[in-house]
Amino acid sequence: MKAKSKKVLQLLRDYESPNITFMEDDGSWPIVWERAKGVHVWDADGKKYLDLTGAFGVAAAGHANPRVVKAGQQQMAKLLHAMGDVHPHALKAQLASELSKITFERWTKKQRPTTAKTIFCNSGFEAVEAAFKTSVLATGKAGVIAFSGAYHGLGYGALNATHRDHFRTSFRSQLRRFTHFAPFPETENDLAETESVLRHYLRKTKIGGILVEPVQARGGINVPPPGFLALLRKLCDEHEALLILDEIYTGFGRTGKWFACEHSAVVPDLICLGKAMSGGFPISACVGSASVMDTAWPRSSGEAIHTSTFLGHPVGCAMALAQIAEIREQKLVEQSKLVGSRFIKLLRENFETATFRNLKCEVRGRGLMSGLELRLPDGKPATKISLRVIKEMLHAGYILLPEGEDANIISFTPPLIISEGQLKQTAKALHEHLQRV
Repeated sequence: MKAKSKKVLQLLRDYESPNITFMEDDGSWPIVWERAKGVHVWDADGKKYLDLTGAFGVAAAGHANPRVVKAGQQQMAKLLHAMGDVHPHALKAQLASELSKITFERWTKKQRPTTAKTIFCNSGFEAVEAAFKTSVLATGKAGVIAFSGAYHGLGYGALNATHRDHFRTSFRSQLRRFTHFAPFPETENDLAETESVLRHYLRKTKIGGILVEPVQARGGINVPPPGFLALLRKLCDEHEALLILDEIYTGFGRTGKWFACEHSAVVPDLICLGKAMSGGFPISACVGSASVMDTAWPRSSGEAIHTSTFLGHPVGCAMALAQIAEIREQKLVEQSKLVGSRFIKLLRENFETATFRNLKCEVRGRGLMSGLELRLPDGKPATKISLRVIKEMLHAGYILLPEGEDANIISFTPPLIISEGQLKQTAKALHEHLQRV
């Protein structure tokens, strides 16, 4: 490790909470990011990397997209901060209108047109918690159903619906525990069991909402079978519950549609957005049909019952409007569908049919959101191999992340501007490293 990176990591050891940044004792992990542009990242010592993570999917239109950066810079010089729920600024109104247009208005234009209303937030988990509040206000029922493998954030409200014990165990004594978990179906054959569990909870418990990721990201790039979201829509309608979609990761073109629910033609009651929404500024949103939001939330009498200091931040709104325009004009949703489908095909040809002495591979995904699952011949997760290969790929100039509870799924969520050539280069390098391991 070179001197500049070493100095930064030492400062973090000295002054950051020890549970945040994982550091290998030998200095092999992590790198220290210095700058990023397009699909590339440079570390503090000048080395260049190809980013296959999109910085958790945030950089959909590319790192430091010129249009998005310019919008943020111009807004910072004009109005750096406003007053959340008191004195509004124009961009907050414009972004709320734009989110309505690209979600509920677009989804319902062939039926009965429906507008949407938005609660702006700062982080993805806050959007989930705003959805929880909307759910209980709209239905009078506090219960929520989430799914095995779910990740909805780590704030105390959202943590109730995040399934992995790693995140929950230390804080169970402080959790409200209003969430029930149903199995997330992997195949059509699993749908019957999932439906049975859902109907049990809906009959026995006061359930106000069903919360689901249309494709689970941190759970392991898990794609449910066709009919899953339609089943949830049907059950919510039958039991007067809200269907809440967490599209914080899958939104804004990631899966080859503007939003992943469009693969199933299912319209939710609420959708939670974040990550790629602004291309890098902390802003998120809970967007709901106007009928649901107007039923749930009383008109403000001068003191909002849900707000925050930075609600609808002007810089975030400016960048989000620019990001949405860039995704639309550069046809990045279509790019994600085309390039992503070809990359998934390439991964299957190169890994599922390949013979590795100690490894079985399975590929899954949608658009530019895919995963390569590694298992040992006995079916156990190949966690050590996955982590070793990701580290070796990092040293070779590729940034990748593990997903799944056992960290045995290598995920690919690159900027949507990535080229087929760069993805082929990645697949070739990954294959070579796996052969060596």
